[in-house]
Amino acid sequence: MPAGGRKQQRDASIRGASVRYGCTFCQLVAHKGEPEILYEDDEVMVFRNRLHWVPVMLLAIPKRHVTQEELWQNMGRVGEIAVRMGQEHCLGGFRLVSNFGLDAMQTQQHGHVHILGGTFLGEYA
Repeated sequence: MPAGGRKQQRDASIRGASVRYGCTFCQLVAHKGEPEILYEDDEVMVFRNRLHWVPVMLLAIPKRHVTQEELWQNMGRVGEIAVRMGQEHCLGGFRLVSNFGLDAMQTQQHGHVHILGGTFLGEYA
C-alpha cells in the first residue's frame, strides 16, 4: 500500500469509532481547531493547554477516546510521553495531574494528563 494510502487509512481510523461527537479533544485529534501541538504519533498527542495558570501547562491525551478511569488503568504510551515532555519542558521538575469528576474540576471526558511546571508549584492541594 502506498504511504499516502496508509496515512488516509490511519486518519480514517482515528476519526472513526474512537472519535466521540462533541468531544473537544477528539476534534483536536482530527486536527479541527488549532492547538499548539508539541508531540504527536499514532497513539498520543501533546499540546499546550489554553489555560496559563503556570508557565508550562501541557496536555497529553490518547488519540483514541477513553475515560480518565480507562486511561489510568493502563497509562502505557501516554504516561511514557507525558514524562518525556515534562523532562524536556520543565527542567526544574514537573507534576503530572489528572482530575476525576466535577469536584476535582474535570471538564473533559476524554482521558488526559496535565503536565505542569516551569516554576515552583508549592504544596499539594
